Amino acid sequence: MSAGEDVAADRLPVIDLTGFDADPERRRAIAARIGAACRIHGFFYVSGHGIAPALFERLERLSRAFFALPREEKMRIEMAHGGRAWRGYFPVGNELTSGVPDRKEGLYLGTELPADHPLVRAGTPVHGPNLFPSIDGFRATVLEYIDAVTGLGHRLMAALALSLDLPQDYFARRYTADPLILFRIFNYPAPAHSTVGHWGVGEHTDYGLLTMLLQDENGGLEVKSNGRWIDAPPIPNTFVCNIGDMLDRMTRGLYRSNPHRVCASVRHDRLSFPLFFDPNFFARVEPIAELAHVAIEDDRATRWDNASVHAFDGTYGDYLIGKISKVFPQLSRQAL
Repeated sequence: MSAGEDVAADRLPVIDLTGFDADPERRRAIAARIGAACRIHGFFYVSGHGIAPALFERLERLSRAFFALPREEKMRIEMAHGGRAWRGYFPVGNELTSGVPDRKEGLYLGTELPADHPLVRAGTPVHGPNLFPSIDGFRATVLEYIDAVTGLGHRLMAALALSLDLPQDYFARRYTADPLILFRIFNYPAPAHSTVGHWGVGEHTDYGLLTMLLQDENGGLEVKSNGRWIDAPPIPNTFVCNIGDMLDRMTRGLYRSNPHRVCASVRHDRLSFPLFFDPNFFARVEPIAELAHVAIEDDRATRWDNASVHAFDGTYGDYLIGKISKVFPQLSRQAL
């Protein structure tokens, strides 16, 4: 059995990145396994990524301290203060999935840009300074984490390019030399702490290229693969990675942006830390020319939103704003 064929249908593979940067043969084997996972599930775990567990522990500790603050303290940095940068805190029930409130609260963050940056001065949506709580070490830890995981994103995009028999820098040259990085810290309250909604997050797909998710030990992530839901349980010091709508579009459906959801824990609040590694806001997203021989597999009829990622025409910013305006409809009317 080759490295690209050992992906089980009922569980997500754990792919060890050790040796990716140093050994070309190992790099090709890793890329083949990632490609197989993208064809079967659209999801996979990565280990051997080189990011220190101490950073994960610090981020989790500080995040728990933030969510333990009184509501009025958290609301000091609510998203309404972030404006077009789309940064800040939102309380439980304020984010919608398919029009239904999620049972989660969260902090929206991203690449830190100063107020005098040209993109910020131009009022470019989802670009700007972050809003941080007054907790010692929080800002420094978040920015260190974003930097580290962004570096991992560049490596994984190189592997995805190789998995498609493309040059290693294919995505970097066209879309991700200056990627749009959006980072979220979510807290999913246990039923004893909130009765809002039924799901932590309802069925959905991610919008961009690649999501890298750090989970705490409580679990609850479920992935829809080949028409059935499978668990994606926490594995220490790994990321759960999944491809988004734009990579589905680029590969003509060869790599599928599969739905996922979060079931709220019965006993414990759950933390998760997704970082979205996406095309540049102004990049025009097109199918990969080298895959023109691949017939488009349009799953509109079975997608959670009955939409086609292949019918879209425009920049990634166009696609993203269209999506997030449905997630926070009231805020989008005020800020975007």
